[in-house]
Amino acid sequence: MGGALVDAGLKRELEDKVRAGERLTREDGIALYESDDLAWLGGLAHEVRTRKNGDVVHFNVNRHLNMTNVCTASCAYCSFQRKPGEKDAYTMRIEEAVRLAKAMENENLTELHIVNGLHPTLPWRYYPRSLSALKEALPNVGLKAFTATEIHHFETISGLTASEILDELIEAGLESLTGGGAEIFDWEVRQHIVDHNTHWEDWSRIHRLAHEKGLKTPATMLYGHIEEPRHRVDHVLRLREMQDETGGFQVFIPLRYQHDFVDMKDGKVRNRLQARTTMATGAEALKTFAVSRLLFDNVPHVKVFWVMHGVQTAQLALQHGADDMDGSVVEYKITHDADNYGTPNKLGREDLLELIRDAGFRPVERNTRYEILREYPGPDAGRREEPQPMRV
Repeated sequence: MGGALVDAGLKRELEDKVRAGERLTREDGIALYESDDLAWLGGLAHEVRTRKNGDVVHFNVNRHLNMTNVCTASCAYCSFQRKPGEKDAYTMRIEEAVRLAKAMENENLTELHIVNGLHPTLPWRYYPRSLSALKEALPNVGLKAFTATEIHHFETISGLTASEILDELIEAGLESLTGGGAEIFDWEVRQHIVDHNTHWEDWSRIHRLAHEKGLKTPATMLYGHIEEPRHRVDHVLRLREMQDETGGFQVFIPLRYQHDFVDMKDGKVRNRLQARTTMATGAEALKTFAVSRLLFDNVPHVKVFWVMHGVQTAQLALQHGADDMDGSVVEYKITHDADNYGTPNKLGREDLLELIRDAGFRPVERNTRYEILREYPGPDAGRREEPQPMRV
């Protein structure tokens, strides 16, 4: 697929549409992916990002907490899950989760991001109780917890409806769901990568309920495995249509699929897709950010998760449509079991400020609800007049 597929006339037509604020179609999205002119794509996405978010890059200081890695599903791309009884399977007691969270308190974190495996025997009550205990221990920290897949699992184990489940979790302190479990919605791809029963119908039903209850939620897309560009376009357009109805998505997060180079603890490769995939290149990642920003016209933010893209590609994503960089993460097990290409596994607030300024933007710290907590000075003007080596 060469850039030649998108001739000058079509480029101009797409530019005019974007600049007039006209909504792009499915065909437009596919055409954008067919363009190899990354500078043009990035520039167009950057215009839209600047119109929506100025020269700001949002970030928050969050920590990830995975309370159990025991999971009944064996999704083809996942290196995190363990089966009951496997050597490094673990499930935290609630006190243990609270102790871990308390230990992070002095880092001025504002958000805990909680995702777990689908544990076959943990009772439903464990989940609202753990949120209540965490909220009590860290009253000023936003709890962003559980994927739609987990909520669906709670329906199965509790006999309650998702609506009742969300009410209980909100009462216990839930501020937002996480965006996971989306992967790629199109069944053509999904049947090969996902090993649980939460597909588009249930994922969208659960997020729609959350939006009705006043929660804002993120949406994700796992790209760069066996899907094709048209599946990415389809994925974004489903979310865009739902956003027209609910307005509840706060941010879209493209996640780069990772190879499980070797799971160091036991040498097992759990990722079954990698035999037939190559990981997306940096250019493919940037194209995905740009096209997503251009298509998803009704979501305010696009976030780059630096753990999955590496620091330099994450900085470049800020020039290709992204305006939000996922905060400083101490332990992020779901990809970090899989990643050995030199991505640090922790960035402090200062590192993050430096990265954002280094890419030419003004850092703004936000909370889970995207309320601004603190604005920081932008890049040092003196440093930008001549080319500087990128400090990573």
